[in-house]
Amino acid sequence: MVVVTGGAHVIGQAIAEDFRKEGAVIEVIDKTTGTYFVGDIGNKETLEAFSSYVLEMHSDIDYLINNALPIMKGIDECSYAEFQYALSVGVTAPFYLTKLFKDSF
Repeated sequence: MVVVTGGAHVIGQAIAEDFRKEGAVIEVIDKTTGTYFVGDIGNKETLEAFSSYVLEMHSDIDYLINNALPIMKGIDECSYAEFQYALSVGVTAPFYLTKLFKDSF
């Protein structure tokens, strides 16, 4: 069973599709509306709801692919709040999802 964050577009979508082709069961979370779990992984409550959903549906997780893209701006364009959000998506969310799923690996 594979979990992919940011799995609705481009690289994340390709990762999910390749695992599906190999017969893996996939759970995706993305901010874009679709047929997967929709939510912002920059939000702690979203991470907790997503992990609860995944763990109710599956007993074991083989891979956690942290693919969600934080804001990509340079130092001159990025505000403090945007930088904090980038840290939430790029650092905090992978840490917290790993913590939430740690007993399922």
